Amino acid sequence: MIAVLRNPTYAKLFSAQMIALLGTGLLTVALGLLAFDIAGGDAGIVLGVAMSIKMIAYVAVAPVMAALLAHAPRKPVLITADLVRAGVALSLPFVTEAWQIYILIFLLQSASATFTPTFQAVIPSVLPAEDDYTNALSLSRFAYDLEALASPMLAAALLTVIDYHSLFVGTVVGFLGSAVLVMVARFPDIDAPQPSPFLDRLTSGARIFRETRELRGLMGLNLVVATTTAMVIVNTVVIVQGELGRDQADVALMLAAYGGGSMIVALLMPGLLRRLSDRPVMLAGGVALPLLLLAGTGVFAWMEGGAQWTALLGVWLLLGAATSTILTPSARLLRRNSTEQTRAAVFAAQFSLSHACFLITYPLAGILGAALGLSAVALVLVGIGVVGGAVALRTWTGAHATLPAEPAKRV
Repeated sequence: MIAVLRNPTYAKLFSAQMIALLGTGLLTVALGLLAFDIAGGDAGIVLGVAMSIKMIAYVAVAPVMAALLAHAPRKPVLITADLVRAGVALSLPFVTEAWQIYILIFLLQSASATFTPTFQAVIPSVLPAEDDYTNALSLSRFAYDLEALASPMLAAALLTVIDYHSLFVGTVVGFLGSAVLVMVARFPDIDAPQPSPFLDRLTSGARIFRETRELRGLMGLNLVVATTTAMVIVNTVVIVQGELGRDQADVALMLAAYGGGSMIVALLMPGLLRRLSDRPVMLAGGVALPLLLLAGTGVFAWMEGGAQWTALLGVWLLLGAATSTILTPSARLLRRNSTEQTRAAVFAAQFSLSHACFLITYPLAGILGAALGLSAVALVLVGIGVVGGAVALRTWTGAHATLPAEPAKRV
């Protein structure tokens, strides 16, 4: 998997991704502390609104920017998005009101909704060979999970010698470093799409999803991922501290188990996909996730003590692993069902549509969890996940399904 870094352009782009992710992780910690400074006990409300704004920006802005910038060279788009993010991060320490946070977060996440799908759409042109691209996807998934574990630890270490305002400086450095690395990377020639009306460009990615069976199946799996991810992100702390009465370190341990499962599968995925097609691998994850969440509900309801804690750690590990079986190969489907001319629109559509699923599941996990209890909301999310998995299974295995052939596998 590491061999793909021998490609100098990809090595620079991957380094840009890593340093930007680290900066984003520091921003997450600093933003929480800033919200508490401004709102005190209402900091949770401020952060909840900020997270909602983030998701709305992801859903609404990605396809609009893909349409507006369809004919723009990719490198300036990425550099500009990084500079906007750096400027916003530089402004955050100076805010004094919650509404200022909301505006700046919208600007920052709009820039991220421009950067991320554009970046993802460039990689297939940088790495045209299937094996190289698969290795890059696994490396990227590993990087996301590693950042989720490393950033809080780095922030905690830095906060022993600096105040939280200085963490924003680290975020600025991360985004500026990403911009420099993108600037010095040598991009391949990428054909621009044919001229077309703005509305056609705006909807082209969604239309390709609607018209392509393989991508419609992917949408079902996006919903499955959103159900279990929402349960993990929103309710892990509630389960560990609120229901089990354990300490903050155990919250981190449980989230680490989830991230560890995802990283293990990401590392194994290139070898697995040389022997199996990606659709069966992804469907296995789509079937496993609702079953694992159901098992976790049973563990929570019927076990207790050390056995319950050990079992929950195991379930979270397997949830992370099953999630990675879907997320890691998913971009192969996007590449297979797009051309250089349509790729940016298709990746933007996936970015937007997948986050739209989180707009459904995050509020459900939080609001219903508080109103009905964790077991009840888990069962609701299991039901939604079953629907998403059934859509993918029916779409990809239906008698009349016509799906593109996958590359031959080496045995």
